[in-house]
Amino acid sequence: MQRETVDCVVIGAGVVGLAIARRLSLAGREVIILESGNEIGAHTSSRNSEVIHAGIYYPQGSLKARLCVAGRDMLYRYCAERGVEHRRCGKLIAATSEAEEPELGRITVAAAANGVDDLKRLSTADLRAMEPALAAGAGLLSPSTGIIDSHGLMLAIQGDAEDHGAMIAFNAPVLSGQLAAAGILLRVGGAVPMELDCRTVINSAGLGAPGIAARLEGFPAKFAPRQWLAKGNYFTLTPMPPFSRLIYPVPEPGGLGVHLTLDLAGRARFGPDVEWVDDIDYEVDPARGERFYAAIRKYWPDLPDGALEPGYAGIRPKLAPKGSPAQDFVIQGPADHGVTCLVNLFGIESPGLTASLAIAEHVAGLV
Repeated sequence: MQRETVDCVVIGAGVVGLAIARRLSLAGREVIILESGNEIGAHTSSRNSEVIHAGIYYPQGSLKARLCVAGRDMLYRYCAERGVEHRRCGKLIAATSEAEEPELGRITVAAAANGVDDLKRLSTADLRAMEPALAAGAGLLSPSTGIIDSHGLMLAIQGDAEDHGAMIAFNAPVLSGQLAAAGILLRVGGAVPMELDCRTVINSAGLGAPGIAARLEGFPAKFAPRQWLAKGNYFTLTPMPPFSRLIYPVPEPGGLGVHLTLDLAGRARFGPDVEWVDDIDYEVDPARGERFYAAIRKYWPDLPDGALEPGYAGIRPKLAPKGSPAQDFVIQGPADHGVTCLVNLFGIESPGLTASLAIAEHVAGLV
């Protein structure tokens, strides 16, 4: 079996793995990206709402809060510099009952604690003037929220990384590994199996990250967390929508509710819902659409019958089971697990896309 020595291996070519590879290659590191599939970003990175989040909902001081707010600003600058298609369209958080209105105040306070100080409270008249089709008694405007072409973003980041010497090996699954005195030995499958002696390994394998950590011989098992899978189904709207901004209900346990997001062509999609599953499966059950109608009509009562079609699904990597409080990102460096040459990223769900460039900066500071 072929055996090579490399400086740095990033496992996973999703948006976060690509961003880390770009950041390290810009710093002059030799970087190889190992991707088990045959393309970039085929899972969580491309199966989401493609929203640039403002950083509103996350607990103060959490990695999600800090990296989302920093990453949002970095992402807007990067898109402008690199010509990545995006739009700062804003979003409305709609309270559809009096019982939900106090939550708007709590959201505002939590957002301000994260440095998001541009939320604006809206009355019924304000909402009606901005979005006549929206039925809500009160709401919040988040002007810093936007939408992005996620694949265009990943291609731009990949191009930057490759321009600075990074290389991607597709169809190259990491089968196992072994901690060594000077690094980590990775055993890589695929058409040409090989062994890599790595000075540094960044485990950014998304849904596969806990499994890879568990397969590293010598790595303390207590630092490889259990993972639960929360499927999010999306349905697309057949006619053009009567909205120009994203519409979110007040958050619900496990997610942000069935919200309306727009793509860059102005088409609308609804979701995601929350479906706890045991296996990765991206099929969308058309029957779930019936629940979508009821949820959407709370804020858009004129949604026509038969207007929704099954769209796509994504899987959120959760670090706690159904009914548990939402968990923060887990980014483990040497100070956490004691392995000097390894960084693990676990539970990188939303707002991972928004935070990707900031996550890369954070990881670069650990290696």
